[in-house]
Amino acid sequence: MIPQTVFFDLDGTLIDQFKPIYRSYLHALEELNLEPVDYETVKQTVGGSVDVTMERLIGPELAPRAVEIFLPYFDEIMFEDLIALPGAKEILEALQIQGKRLAVFTNKRGDAARSTLDHLGLTPYLDEVFGANDTPWRKPQPEFSRHVLEKMATSAEESCLVGDSPFDLQSASVVDMPCHLVATGTHDLEQLAQTEATSVHKDLFVLAKECFDLDLDPTDPEEIIASV
Repeated sequence: MIPQTVFFDLDGTLIDQFKPIYRSYLHALEELNLEPVDYETVKQTVGGSVDVTMERLIGPELAPRAVEIFLPYFDEIMFEDLIALPGAKEILEALQIQGKRLAVFTNKRGDAARSTLDHLGLTPYLDEVFGANDTPWRKPQPEFSRHVLEKMATSAEESCLVGDSPFDLQSASVVDMPCHLVATGTHDLEQLAQTEATSVHKDLFVLAKECFDLDLDPTDPEEIIASV
């Protein structure tokens, strides 16, 4: 069945905000006089919301205080080095033109997700944005997946989820929703190929073609003119 509703994960799928995220974790650990963690460790640990990630990094005892330090600092620097991933605007625009209903489904805080999307100019393409603190649940809890389906007035059979990690696959699997993964976030193509995702793709341009038959031109028209 061709999906009429498409849910997108945010970080690593539509946007790259990892540099300010990493700086915020370093800041929290420094404030608590803890040893810093390297970039790759944090990158492989994120995905279950800042609370879950912090517990994994430093344990449950110090995590609540570290999160209190992390959040206001991240809010100050969240737009530094923030970019929309290649193909993000193009695929959202094309799917909207097709009449698809589109939503972001993320473990990022809802307010931060909406601010980020506003900043990048992606909000007009979206019908809804569902974030971690908008409900009592987080991905991959089935209650969260059922909630977003209900709010979008759709079924798992009529929908799909586009993400970049096993967290996204789990979030889709708990409600039997198809899940397409892109290797633009925390996991590479080889790692994602070992999962049971409906399909795995190099990036959003390839996914757009293979899943939705959309030919998105990854080249900026101005660059074409400049190169002639």
